[in-house]
Amino acid sequence: MMLRPWKASQLLFAILVALVAFSYQQKKKTFIIVREVNVLEPSVPGTLEYVTNAYNKESEDVYNFRILRILKIEKQKAQWGEEVSLRFPSSHSTQLTDHLEFHIRVEMRRTTCFKTEKSTCDVQKGALYKSLTIRPT
Repeated sequence: MMLRPWKASQLLFAILVALVAFSYQQKKKTFIIVREVNVLEPSVPGTLEYVTNAYNKESEDVYNFRILRILKIEKQKAQWGEEVSLRFPSSHSTQLTDHLEFHIRVEMRRTTCFKTEKSTCDVQKGALYKSLTIRPT
């Protein structure tokens, strides 16, 4: 069975596109590292402060909450890259992109401070006592 010339060129073009796409995918590399983080690591206090402020801002409760216990902190770092040709044919470089996520599990309790107050307050006891365990979704 003989292919018409225009059909043969379409078939060759489709094969060429598939090969280019396949070779492009081979150049991409992804690395994902997940590890538990020590509370003393420099980035942890700022991250916990951000989490507390974000929770208090989004919460409809009139009182602030604060973190009492850190149950678990995991850092997930994803790094992917692809080989990039520079101006000279013999030189190649790898362009990397990073993505960092923290997965935090903490115990928070309602304080005696209203949301308008910014000082550190004691946790509530008795009828107003409220405790939360926040887990990553």
